[in-house]
Amino acid sequence: MPRLPARLLLALLASAPLIRAQAAPAAGTPGAVVIAPDKPFALEEAIALALQKSFNLQIQAIARANAKDNVTIQEAGFDPTLTANVTRSLNQSASTTNRLDGTAAQGPRNDNTVMRAGVSLPRVTATNGTLSLSTNVSRAGTNSVNSLFNPAYSNGVSATLNQPLLRDFGREAALSALENARLAFTIASTSYRSAVLNTVANTENAYYNLVAAREALRIAQLTLEGNQRLLDENKARRTTGVMTDLDVLSAEVGVARARNTVVQREQAVRDAEERLMNQINVLSLDTRPGPVDFAPYAEGAPNFAASYKLAREFYPETLSQEQTIKQLELNLATARRNTLPDLDLIASLGYTARTTNANYGQAIANLPNDHGNNWSLALNYSLPWGQKADKARLRQANANLSSGKIRLEQLESQLMLDVRIAVRAVETNLVAVEIAQKATELATRQYEQQKARFDAGLSTSRIVLQFQDDLEAARNSELSAKLNLRRAVSELRRLEGTSLQRFKVEMP
Repeated sequence: MPRLPARLLLALLASAPLIRAQAAPAAGTPGAVVIAPDKPFALEEAIALALQKSFNLQIQAIARANAKDNVTIQEAGFDPTLTANVTRSLNQSASTTNRLDGTAAQGPRNDNTVMRAGVSLPRVTATNGTLSLSTNVSRAGTNSVNSLFNPAYSNGVSATLNQPLLRDFGREAALSALENARLAFTIASTSYRSAVLNTVANTENAYYNLVAAREALRIAQLTLEGNQRLLDENKARRTTGVMTDLDVLSAEVGVARARNTVVQREQAVRDAEERLMNQINVLSLDTRPGPVDFAPYAEGAPNFAASYKLAREFYPETLSQEQTIKQLELNLATARRNTLPDLDLIASLGYTARTTNANYGQAIANLPNDHGNNWSLALNYSLPWGQKADKARLRQANANLSSGKIRLEQLESQLMLDVRIAVRAVETNLVAVEIAQKATELATRQYEQQKARFDAGLSTSRIVLQFQDDLEAARNSELSAKLNLRRAVSELRRLEGTSLQRFKVEMP
């Protein structure tokens, strides 16, 4: 069956809607994958459909998109915030109750307008402090004769700094949450890669299982055909007195056994077809793919050193654990800082313009040259008695980091073992296929020789059936060896990460 030269494309998608947009084209459109009983169905087509329509990959893409958004959220913590506010208020008392109110005919009346604007920097990268600047312009009107300015226009600016000096001081503290989010995004991307590798491997195995199931059915059908011919010959010879009823009965049992095997193999084929359709997310399980076969394997025996080097560099689980260790190191640094006292410097500085009764513009113009000022400076200190909780969290962070490093060593040890087993499995099954092919050739010749002897009257149908069974067993053994070889190669490529290159899957 011809192999597809087309390049399979799988982008690391940031959201589920984008994944759905990458679904296979509808039947009849250019590039569409058509699944039909009379159309050969290549492994590359099955993998393309699985990558485009996998539920698991869509879920992983959503998780990755969420992790990316968390990075954006943390980055936004360094963005300035703009504020603006306009307030108009009116206060009219019913009557005058005090000579100091400066009113007689009616109660005190205050008509005020305040406009405020400001900008705040929630986090200064270098120091992890917060800085805010604000300005306000106001107009105050009153009916009191005691007021020197009516209306009174005023203007002011102020700056406030809140700077940690011990516990949360410095660039490392400021960037800790952002770095943690970036590492989480890297882990999510690595998990997505792992899901892609698993999807490719699972699809390969489902495809190979279908190939094996159909080939096992073909072998069973060949056996049934041979046993049926033998039965027909025995019946014909019984009429001439050469064969007995026992010979015919023996052949009938052989046909019945072969027919039972065919029925079981047909069930296995339908099961394998439906598992493959489910793996590639075809909605109708009644869909039957066309001819399938094993791709030829001509790469020879793998090299452990080369395979382990690839696996060590690209195996998602170890890469993910390395990023997790970096997160744990950040957590440890945070826990260590949290054992320091809280010491915060709070400083503010403000200028207020000379009040005028002219207008807003005059109040603003007065600020640079004719103003008052105010400032404040404060230190806030706090430290929990005994710091039991902080010290316990530090011990936990140390323990978690140690556990993470042990887990990495465990994964690396397991990866080395898995690669060794996978390499050995490929080597063993290469030899097994070669031996099984020779055994099938031998069993075929022995059966043909015994059948010729039977045709010449020199053998019995029972012996022929035995050799027929031997031939079927040899064919099934060869099929099993070929299937095991493909499975071993698929597993090795999954560990190496080379199945992505093998099927031309692009991951940015």
